[in-house]
Amino acid sequence: MQARVITSALAIGVVAVAVIGTFLSTSIRDGLYDQRVQQLSAESTRASAQVRESFSSSPSTSTADVQALLLQTVARLQGGASSADGAFLLSAGDAASAGLNAVGSPQGLVSLVTPELRDATIDSEHQTWQSVQIPAAYTASGHPEPGVVFGSVVEPPSAGRFGMYLLYSLQPEQDTLRFVQRTLMLGGAAILALVGAITWLVTRQAVTPVRRAAATAARLADGHLSERMPGKGHDEMATLARSFNEMASSLQDQIRRMEDLSTAQRRFVSDVSHELRTPLTTIRMASEVIHASRDELDPAARRSAELLQTQLDRFEELLADLLEISRFDAGAAVLDVEQRDLAGIVAAVVDTATPLAERKGVFLSVELPDQPATADVDPRRVERILRNLVVNAVEHAEGGPVEITVGGDDRAVAVVVRDHGVGMTPQEVAHVFDRFWRADPARARTTGGSGLGLAIALEDARLHAGRLEAWGRPGQGASFRLTLPRRAGIRLEEPPLPLVPEPRGLASVRTGQIPVVNPPTGPTPSAIPDLAELPLEEPADGMEVPR
Repeated sequence: MQARVITSALAIGVVAVAVIGTFLSTSIRDGLYDQRVQQLSAESTRASAQVRESFSSSPSTSTADVQALLLQTVARLQGGASSADGAFLLSAGDAASAGLNAVGSPQGLVSLVTPELRDATIDSEHQTWQSVQIPAAYTASGHPEPGVVFGSVVEPPSAGRFGMYLLYSLQPEQDTLRFVQRTLMLGGAAILALVGAITWLVTRQAVTPVRRAAATAARLADGHLSERMPGKGHDEMATLARSFNEMASSLQDQIRRMEDLSTAQRRFVSDVSHELRTPLTTIRMASEVIHASRDELDPAARRSAELLQTQLDRFEELLADLLEISRFDAGAAVLDVEQRDLAGIVAAVVDTATPLAERKGVFLSVELPDQPATADVDPRRVERILRNLVVNAVEHAEGGPVEITVGGDDRAVAVVVRDHGVGMTPQEVAHVFDRFWRADPARARTTGGSGLGLAIALEDARLHAGRLEAWGRPGQGASFRLTLPRRAGIRLEEPPLPLVPEPRGLASVRTGQIPVVNPPTGPTPSAIPDLAELPLEEPADGMEVPR
C-alpha cells in the first residue's frame, strides 16, 4: 500500500510539475521574446529615422557618391549607430536606382532577407519584421542562433526607394530562457523528491500500525493466541491497537472455552461408548438366548426377539463408529499399511454388496485397469471407505446401474463409484461428509446406519494422505472418487480418474468392456472366486443410509 501511495503521489506530482513547468516556460519565453522584439523595433525605428535624415541632408548626386553614401551608412549602422548584427540596403528594383549595388554587412547574410520580407517592406509605409535563424558560420558560439530582421523604407539621394534591413540576434534571450528552463527542471525535480519523501513519511506512519496488525493477526491465525499489538498514545492508531487487542483477548477466551468444551465432548463420547459396551454385551448375550428360542414363542414375542436382535446390531455399529470418531478426534488412529492391489479390495466390497444390490434390483459393474493398481494402504480402512460408497450408491440408485471404476498412474490410484439415481444438489454435496448429516431424513431406508459412515470414510482417506471427493446433480446421480498416493510422501496432483462423469444416458453402460459382477438374471457368487461373503443383517423398515 505504501508503494502504491508513493507511486500515485509521484505520478500526480510529475504531471503537475510538467504542466506547471510547461506553462511557466512558455510564458517566460513569450515574455522575453515580445519584450526583446519591442526593444529592437524601437531601436530599428530610431536607426531608420537617422538614416532618412542623413540621406535628406546629403549633397551627393552622382552614382559613385550615392554608392559611397550607402556603404558609409551600412558601416555606421553596424559599427555604433545600433546594436544590429547585420545591416543591408537593398534597392526596390526601380529605374531610379539603376547602377547602384545592394550593400550589406556581413554580405553572406543578405539571403536572410527573404523576397516576402522585401516585398512587404517596400509595399508598406510601416516597419516590418521577420524571425530568422542565423547560420553557425556567422555566430560567435559556432551554433545556429535565433534572430529577427526589421525592414523599413529609405530613399537615398537620386536613387529611389531602398529597403533598409537590420538583423539582430536573440541568442542572449535564448540563453536566459535555457537558464530559466534548467532552473525550473531542477526545481521540479527537487519538488518531486520532496513530495516523495513527505508521502513516504506520512504513509509510513499510517501503514506501520496496519502492518503490525496484519502480522499480529497472522500470528493469531497460526495459533499464537497470546499475541497482541503494541499501542501507545491516544490517536486513532492507538485506539485501533486497543480495540484489536480486546478483540484478540475475547477470541482467545472463546476459543479456549470451545476447546475445553470440545475436549469434554470427546471425552464424554469416548467414555460413554466404552461404558456402554459392557451392558451391551450382557444384553447381546440375553438377546441371543431369546433369539435362539424364538420358535417356541408366540408370534408377537418372536417378532420382538427379531427386532431386538436387529437393533442390537445397529447399536453395536453406532458404538463402533463413535469409538472410531473419538480415535480420530484424539489423534490416536494409526494405519496398518501393506502393499495391496485395489482391485482385490474392490472385489471384496462388491461381493459383500451383491445381496443388497440384488434385492434393490441394481446392476453392479466394475471396470479394472490393465495394470495393477497397487498402493501402500490399510486394507481394512480402504475397504470400509469403499463399502460405504458402494452401499450408499446402491441405496440411492433408484434401480439404475452402479459403476465402479479403478484406475491409476505413476503417482496415485483412484476408485470412482458412480450411480444414476436421485443425485444431489451442490448444497448437499458441500455437506455430504458432515457428521450425522442426511440429505433427506424422510427418505425410506433399508440398510440403516449411524450417519457417520462418510465422515469416517473422509477421515480414513485423510489418514492415507489421500482425498475423498463427491459430485452430484439432481436426477443425474452422484459420483464419489477416492484418490490415494501409491507411496507415502507422494503429493497428489491430477487424479488418474475424472470425478465429473461425461454426459451420457443410462443405456450407454458398456457391459462389453465392464466385467459384470451380478447380471440382471440372478446372482453369480462364483464370478469372484476365493472371496468370503460378509453377511448383511436385515435392518428395520424406515431407516435410512446417510449420503
